[in-house]
Amino acid sequence: MTCPHVNTLPAEVMPDSAGACSDCVGLGEESWAHLRMCLTCGHVACCDSSPHKHATAHHHATSHPVMRSFEPGESWRWCYEDLRIV
Repeated sequence: MTCPHVNTLPAEVMPDSAGACSDCVGLGEESWAHLRMCLTCGHVACCDSSPHKHATAHHHATSHPVMRSFEPGESWRWCYEDLRIV
């Protein structure tokens, strides 16, 4: 599956964290459920199963449409605009 937003993504984006939700770390939090990475800017944030839901908050703050799982062995992507896996 795909969506029109995938075509607007940069060819390559580097994560801004090696394996932590930078927003949670900034709050002094050390636990989250899973990590997601924004495919527009590389921001790594916690998923909606985490208390702060920073990945979704990042989308609302920036309108960056697509993120992917940042968990080892996972490569699925989610489009916030189209509300589907792409």
